[in-house]
Amino acid sequence: MNTSTLDLPINKWESVISDILSSSPIQLNGSRSYDIQVLNPDFYKRVLVEGSIGLGESYMDGWWKCANLDQMFYYLLKYEVDQQRPDRLSDIMFVLKSRLFNMQTKKRAWIVGEEHYDLGNDLYERMLDPYMQYSCGYWKTAEDLETAQQDKLKLICEKLQLKRGETLLDIGCGWGGLSEFAAKNYGVKVTGVTISKEQQQYGMKRCKGLPVELRLCDYRDLNEQFDKIVSVGMFEHVGPKNYQTYFDVVSRCLKPEGLFLLHSIGSNETMMNVDPWINKYIFPNGVLPSIEQISHVSEKSLVMEDWHNFGPDYDRTLMAWKERFKESWPEIKENYSPRFYRMFDYYLSSCAGAFRARNIQLWQVLFSKNGVEGGIRVPR
Repeated sequence: MNTSTLDLPINKWESVISDILSSSPIQLNGSRSYDIQVLNPDFYKRVLVEGSIGLGESYMDGWWKCANLDQMFYYLLKYEVDQQRPDRLSDIMFVLKSRLFNMQTKKRAWIVGEEHYDLGNDLYERMLDPYMQYSCGYWKTAEDLETAQQDKLKLICEKLQLKRGETLLDIGCGWGGLSEFAAKNYGVKVTGVTISKEQQQYGMKRCKGLPVELRLCDYRDLNEQFDKIVSVGMFEHVGPKNYQTYFDVVSRCLKPEGLFLLHSIGSNETMMNVDPWINKYIFPNGVLPSIEQISHVSEKSLVMEDWHNFGPDYDRTLMAWKERFKESWPEIKENYSPRFYRMFDYYLSSCAGAFRARNIQLWQVLFSKNGVEGGIRVPR
């Protein structure tokens, strides 16, 4: 008899994983596109011991594959597989002994985590739209990524009621796409701030000839007033300990009759836990705010005029990015490793699945300084 068939430790790990997945449509080595195909038997133990880190890194290492990765994550979150525990007492003790779901395990050394932050514009220019928007598009009527992002930019400007000659502060201006759009189409004077030297230089080139100044500056150092303020995809990096400071800065920089629009990914619950894999490879120190946190830190200085949730649009945005990323890979693959490719595929797919499952949201929140008399008819 082949003794490998009696490898009880591996079978034990596999049986626990199978039990956890049994509440969902996902199967191990099944025939459907969202089933997990295990290529290395050590996968089972690694996932149970290392949790999210083990799942993500084992995919990056080629230990498993899935044809429809985003749908697999949709089912994982929709059926709350990440919250499951083994039913049998013997399995519970077995897994607890092995530190099941210890999301803070740091056993594996950093391998390519820094690669995500050393990316060149060759990837972003191909993956993103012409305005280089690395945030959710608005797909109300759009059929393609470029239109969705332009519609998002227009929506922001219309919500802010931008008027020619006004001043606009863009906190976390990225590559300057929103600053360019607002200055060119609404005649406003824009000041953008970023902590990325590469983004600041890129943005100033694209905004050449427009009334736009992009500064290499921390938002906390701002101390001048503007007619309108916008912040897109930056609040996720502020952190709960700095939320009050952030809103204090917005309040002191916003003129009495001004408007502020916050565009941010949001969490359904108020919690400090951060997915370890995302924290390690994609957004270090990032935390998603909740409704409670935003309302608490804003209530003393600003009036909330409108709260708009279009989280499902981020699913479509991420899938568009994923398609463009894969299409452009042959052109740029010499600049990146195969492991980086799997990391980026995993990142885009897992986030798309999370938005599809409504596990996380995308909010645009419009504030005024003192409340707008008669209210605001906010565009949709």
